[in-house]
Amino acid sequence: MRVVDLERDMSDVIPTGTTRDSEYLFERMTRRTLELARGAGSRILDVASGFGQDLVPLAAGGTFAVGAEPSRRMMAFARMRRDEAGAPPLHLVRSWSDALPFRSHSFDAVLCKGALDHFDRPDRAIAEMARVTAPGGRVVLAIANFESLACRLARWTDDLAEGWLGRPVGRGRRHYDVPADHFTRYDLELMREQAGAHLELEVVEGISLGWGLPVWSRAVERLPESVAGRLLAAVGGLARWLPGYADVVILAGRPRSSTAR
Repeated sequence: MRVVDLERDMSDVIPTGTTRDSEYLFERMTRRTLELARGAGSRILDVASGFGQDLVPLAAGGTFAVGAEPSRRMMAFARMRRDEAGAPPLHLVRSWSDALPFRSHSFDAVLCKGALDHFDRPDRAIAEMARVTAPGGRVVLAIANFESLACRLARWTDDLAEGWLGRPVGRGRRHYDVPADHFTRYDLELMREQAGAHLELEVVEGISLGWGLPVWSRAVERLPESVAGRLLAAVGGLARWLPGYADVVILAGRPRSSTAR
């Protein structure tokens, strides 16, 4: 039996506080995801579109933007956001990611940002994204990496404190633990395997290094703003070429001919 929460909102997902490294991660992840999607054409589908945070800038830039989202509550937020923003028309459709109600080859690009690990059938969802994308179009996925450098260092530090120093680690979920509302714990190998089954991957790159490590966040906060910005950009450039260690991985590619039917 499939158990889902159709009233879910983003209150447990969007950070309640901001730090410079968080702002860099989320801004860069959004900018790169939309950039890759826009580069494929003007008809774009956002799968698991949430409250429409990415649909508004897409539509404002002249894109025919469609959001597919199963949650009633988030769809209501998206409609409110659309009306308040006074943006060009946004097309909102309630649907499952693994059963998209669109004809094959309907879109130039399909994006799914920060949501794939919430799906109980991610492989089928990627297959559906490939199916509704036109031949030569592009599917863009942004996925949290639970084998990032930050996750590895944090686990190592906690293991050292507990196992070697005998210091109990405080209760609560660590950022390297998969949240309760996630179905999949992604690392780069699994991302490549699932995405590569349905896409001819053209882009595999990382976004940000060190996110979630308190010592890194505090160090960046203490620097002058201009210095912090340059440091985050420099480290982010390194992350781009080392996706296995990055906090988020962006994968993009054309639908394989066997799935784009």
